[in-house]
Amino acid sequence: MGRGVLGLDIGSHSIKVMELKEARGGAWKLLKFGLHKLPAEAIVDGAIMNSAAIVEGIRDLVARHKIKTRDVSTSVSGHSVIIKKISLPVMSEEELEESIQWEAEQYIPFSINDVNLDTQILNINEETGQMEVLLVAAKRDMIQEYTAVVSEAGLKPLILDVDSFAIENAYDLSQDLEAGEIVALVNIGAGLININILTNGITAFTRDINMGGNQFTEEIQKQLNVNYEEAEALKLGGNISSAQSTTEAIVPQEVGAILRSTSEAMAVEIQRSIDFFLATASGASLSRVVLSGGTAKVAGLKEALESTLNCPIQISDPFRSISFNPKEFDPDYLSEIGPMSCVVAGLATRRLGDKPQ
Repeated sequence: MGRGVLGLDIGSHSIKVMELKEARGGAWKLLKFGLHKLPAEAIVDGAIMNSAAIVEGIRDLVARHKIKTRDVSTSVSGHSVIIKKISLPVMSEEELEESIQWEAEQYIPFSINDVNLDTQILNINEETGQMEVLLVAAKRDMIQEYTAVVSEAGLKPLILDVDSFAIENAYDLSQDLEAGEIVALVNIGAGLININILTNGITAFTRDINMGGNQFTEEIQKQLNVNYEEAEALKLGGNISSAQSTTEAIVPQEVGAILRSTSEAMAVEIQRSIDFFLATASGASLSRVVLSGGTAKVAGLKEALESTLNCPIQISDPFRSISFNPKEFDPDYLSEIGPMSCVVAGLATRRLGDKPQ
């Protein structure tokens, strides 16, 4: 096992850091964990808009949590990242590396000179002489944006992952998959929804949807005429100061109605992606959905998904599978923040020199 890294999740709502130590028998122990909230629109559609706020946030986390590790594992997602499952004649990893530039051109909507490519062989069918390969392409300018803020904050960006795969790594910490199970990992952040559908524990389909928790906040702002901070508080079920004359008349059922209608619209979008996959997977049906991300706990979203997708929905919590010292970390706080810590937990399990699973 390679040397450990600091998991760094730069999300559009907040930056999370996590450092894990691998204990005996594949168990993990929490060494460091922290969260820094970002100003609105620091990141839009996966693109960095306010790099100074992000650099400052990373530096703040490193100082506040006395982090010594400088090697970082971080991730990207959004429309600048393309993930495709392709079928190729069986070849060695070295041959694949040499030929992938030519193979990739037909699958990627960007110029091949503008992207970084990576591949993972999923399985080999000796009978047909074909193998399934996961092809990942990310635009170079986006990679440079993310690595630049990490470097400017005084850290070394050594591993670059994709959010969907980081969520899968976090899921792998705790789950015992049953043979033939089809599980949809759905991570709903502030600005993006990452979907990763696993068949027998292997990625069969991924998609990023330009939707997220910001939709709820914007609807509350628009319909109830309140500012961003007040709308965020209402979204999460908190109260806002009654001294605010604009908000005195707001009653919980008005907020509830907005959360419900937005949840239903989001559930329909997620269902479309899952249905698209199921249409290609003859006769398959979804076993369950594992929900993560900061938006996972918005009131009514789980119920809307259950009724739309008609299958069990679990809320993910990576801290259930990570040991920690309750004198150093508040168990209630970790449980509360668990769903939004899946990407950073998946990144923290990476090791220098490993290949993503």
